[in-house]
Amino acid sequence: MSGPRVAVLDYGSGNVRSAVRALEHVGAEVELTRSPDAVQAADGLLVPGVGAFAAVMEQLESVHGARLIGRRVAGGRPVLGICVGMQVLFERGVEHGTESQGMGEWPGVVERLDADVVPHMGWNTVRPPEGSALFAGIEDERFYFVHSYGVQSWEFDVAQPLMTPPAVTWASHGGDFIAAVENGPLTATQFHPEKSGEAGLQLLRNWMETF
Repeated sequence: MSGPRVAVLDYGSGNVRSAVRALEHVGAEVELTRSPDAVQAADGLLVPGVGAFAAVMEQLESVHGARLIGRRVAGGRPVLGICVGMQVLFERGVEHGTESQGMGEWPGVVERLDADVVPHMGWNTVRPPEGSALFAGIEDERFYFVHSYGVQSWEFDVAQPLMTPPAVTWASHGGDFIAAVENGPLTATQFHPEKSGEAGLQLLRNWMETF
C-alpha cells in the first residue's frame, strides 16, 4: 500500500529538501509543489520556513500561501508549519523594530527571545500538554531548535463556546516560548522535526496518523 500523500509548499524556503527526505523516510509520498490543485488534493500539507518573518510572509504571498493554507484549514485538511512556517501563523512579527502582519490564524506576537544567548540553537526539551497527539510516545525527547524569535505568551480566548482550545507545547530558553501548537487540522512546531533525529521522525509519523 502507498503511504499518505504530503505536499511540501514550494515557495523558496531553505529547508525544503531535508523536510522532503524526512517525510519520505517515514513513508509519505511527497510532492514539492506550489500548485493550488496539488496542495488541496494532498492528504497533508507541510509549510517549511527559514529566515526572517517578513521575508517568509512575502515569499508565501507570492504563491498565495495564506489562501492555500486557509482553504485547507477551513476544510479540516491537515497542515503542519515548521519554524518560521509556524511563526507566520500568528498575528504579527516584530524584528529589528519593524512590525509585519502574519496570517492571523492564532493571536500572538513573534518577538526576540528574552535570553542572554540568541539565537537559541541546539537540542532542547519541550513540555507538551497531557493527551498531545503530536508528542505521543516522545513527550520526554529533545528536539532541535534554531531561532532568535518566538511567541512568548499565549493569548487565545479559551472562553469561546463550542470550541476546543488549542493544545500548546512550551519550551524554555531564557524565558518560556511556544514550541508547538495543535489546533484541529492546523499544527505547527518551532523546532525542526526533520533535524531532530528519531524523535522528529516519530513526530512526523504521529502527525500523519491524524490524516
